[in-house]
Amino acid sequence: MDPQLLLICFLTFVIHLIGTLAYSVRIAGVRTRRIAVSFALFSILVLVSRTSNSFLGPFLAKRVETSLDGPAQGALLGDFRWLLVAASLATIAGAFLIPTFQRVFCRAVLHFQVHRSVPKLILHGFFKGGLSYVKDVASVPAAKNVTDIRSGHGVSARITLLNVGATALWTVGVFASLYAGVLDPSVRVTSSTLSSIINGGATVMMAIFIDPHMSGMTDDVIEGKVGEVQFRRAIVWLVASRLAGTLLAQALLVPSAMLIAWVAKVI
Repeated sequence: MDPQLLLICFLTFVIHLIGTLAYSVRIAGVRTRRIAVSFALFSILVLVSRTSNSFLGPFLAKRVETSLDGPAQGALLGDFRWLLVAASLATIAGAFLIPTFQRVFCRAVLHFQVHRSVPKLILHGFFKGGLSYVKDVASVPAAKNVTDIRSGHGVSARITLLNVGATALWTVGVFASLYAGVLDPSVRVTSSTLSSIINGGATVMMAIFIDPHMSGMTDDVIEGKVGEVQFRRAIVWLVASRLAGTLLAQALLVPSAMLIAWVAKVI
């Protein structure tokens, strides 16, 4: 694995790690009873994710362009497989970091309630004991939270399966559009702009089914209609389904790329 591929894998890892840590924001919002502030602070991490994503596309496109006419073309599929592995590893890492980060977000929310300043919050996090606090509250997921999934989903099977599908499509979308250019270099520019064919399905599932369901459950927890135990169980199932989605993306990569290449030729 060359340095360029390592960098692209790292950027992919960061993007999917932050996506998994989004679940810790919901937990922090429930514990502090300040949902809006929790999500506002999470936008700081989203900014890091979007910055990583802005570099990922050009680096990956450049790698494809320089490999189309040489012997490295055959290795490109392996490169994309490694990127999907990075996405799965990031999801696993994020799952283990959720207990730590939900405590960090709880403290950040309370600090923000006092100072009402994101720059002050960032300075406090890096220079005034914030990093030592992370070390103090670092913990792994409780075994009970994992074994409790045998007692029930906490979230419906339909939502769980939709999350698997949405994650798989969202994970593979950009990679499939670029790999379509490898399958048919004559339409590689058009193919690179058609990731929305795959990502669109993921966006619809998340916006219409998954996000409203979880938002409603979060409100139900705050109102006392749903217990925190059931809520944590739902988070465990959603994280597991997210991991399953990144694994399913491996199987969807080539079929999705073939679909995009076909659409690029007929439009």
